[in-house]
Amino acid sequence: MVDVSPAMQELLVKNLIELQKVHTQVIERFDKVSHQLSDLLALFEATARTFAEHPSNQGLDKDKEFLEKIDLLLGQNKTIAKGLTLMEDHIRERVYGKQPEEAPEISNAPTTPRPLPRF
Repeated sequence: MVDVSPAMQELLVKNLIELQKVHTQVIERFDKVSHQLSDLLALFEATARTFAEHPSNQGLDKDKEFLEKIDLLLGQNKTIAKGLTLMEDHIRERVYGKQPEEAPEISNAPTTPRPLPRF
């Protein structure tokens, strides 16, 4: 057994007591977080039940309109991307004097380009 001075024993006891206090605080905080997560889960469950009971509150028309606008934006984005690619090929041909490599065709590109929006 190792002989430890009384001052060292007192310091070890104080450190152990402080460590126990920190552990107690951590346990209390975890308990608080656990209760908050339980409350949040209960809120999500109540919200899901409300949506299931009242499907008219889901706003299907607004969702459909939003999805149509997103689809329109995607089509315009493809048109812009294709135009930029053609411009890059043209500039590359003028600068380097050679034919650019064949660009891969965009599979979802519309057969007729959609008109761009007017601002």
